[in-house]
Amino acid sequence: MKNKQFIGKSGEEIAANYLLKKGHKILFRNYHSQFGEIDIIALDKDTLAFIEVKTRSSNFETAFSSVSFSKQQKLTKTALYFISKNYEYEDFLTRFDVIVVLFDQREEYRIKHLVDAFLPDY
Repeated sequence: MKNKQFIGKSGEEIAANYLLKKGHKILFRNYHSQFGEIDIIALDKDTLAFIEVKTRSSNFETAFSSVSFSKQQKLTKTALYFISKNYEYEDFLTRFDVIVVLFDQREEYRIKHLVDAFLPDY
């Protein structure tokens, strides 16, 4: 298996392509603010999706559980900051998703997309 940074970037690329095939419009990748980073910000029809991508070589459950409450708070604050700077999205529905890209020993992958992975604590 390649180094961790390469695997992470590969997972984000796979997730972005997956979302495009599902009809999402990718607005931003690796959006940064003083509060944190959001891997992918995408439009899914009338919903603004803030997406955390986890790439693993172990099981899906540990990847989903690695989005801690602290990470959820950072994602929420970053999403609110994004909306405050991009007024055209302030009336859109919002949701927080997690996409896990799981690689096996042959470097083949599977994807799980958890829509509405958590509710923000506004």
